[in-house]
Amino acid sequence: MKTKKLIVKSRTENLSKIRDFVSSNASEAGFSKDEIDEMILAVDEACTNVIKHAYKFSPDGDIILEIKFDDNAFTITIEDKGISFNPDIIPEPDLQKYYREHRVGGLGMYLMKTLMDEVKYKSEPGKYNQVSLTKKLKSA
Repeated sequence: MKTKKLIVKSRTENLSKIRDFVSSNASEAGFSKDEIDEMILAVDEACTNVIKHAYKFSPDGDIILEIKFDDNAFTITIEDKGISFNPDIIPEPDLQKYYREHRVGGLGMYLMKTLMDEVKYKSEPGKYNQVSLTKKLKSA
């Protein structure tokens, strides 16, 4: 099992560092470009949610990313110490209504669940929030 870690401040300009971190490690794990793009989009959504909602755009919060992978699966865990939320209260989006209303944003959880094989959220309010995104290797 390989483990890699990255800690960045909660600033949108750090999203490119996060994308590079995920991309290089997913590539090392043997994923295709399409699979890597899906993972990057899911992680991007998760980190953007941390910046917007957990830290309310405060640029000084820490976003801690840990990647663990072996021959079977690749898991990205994103942790923050911001405001907690309950992902179970996020309804499944009505995509047709969403499209008709030309809405922007708000599809983060849906995208993460669609693009990844497994999404787990763990929170201890006042202490930390953690989302784990797992993609299984097709060859496994």
